[in-house]
Amino acid sequence: MSFLATLFVVLVMIEHVYIMVLEMFLWTTPNTRRIFGTTEQAAQDSKVLAANQGLYNGFLAAGLAWGLIIGQWDVKVFFCACVLVAAIYGGATVKPRIFMVQGIPALLALIFLLIAR
Repeated sequence: MSFLATLFVVLVMIEHVYIMVLEMFLWTTPNTRRIFGTTEQAAQDSKVLAANQGLYNGFLAAGLAWGLIIGQWDVKVFFCACVLVAAIYGGATVKPRIFMVQGIPALLALIFLLIAR
């Protein structure tokens, strides 16, 4: 179970690095607009807000990386829980797909972390 816990923590971390890059640097590109379902004008209008969101996703990824590097179970659990809470909120307030894409991997990482403990 330890391998699965690490695997899912790494997957969640990589996902949040990817989201950070999309939101901070590629927000107005056609591919990113398609992924997030925004128009060109909406992307331009929300560029600063998206970059701010991207920064927070980067912090989540950094926290997961930190937990992996120092090998601290509680750090990994804390940041996976943060991702899960954010995914639940995003799924409830923006669109359910957010929970599916971000919440399910974080939940699986938490389950495997708890089992591996």
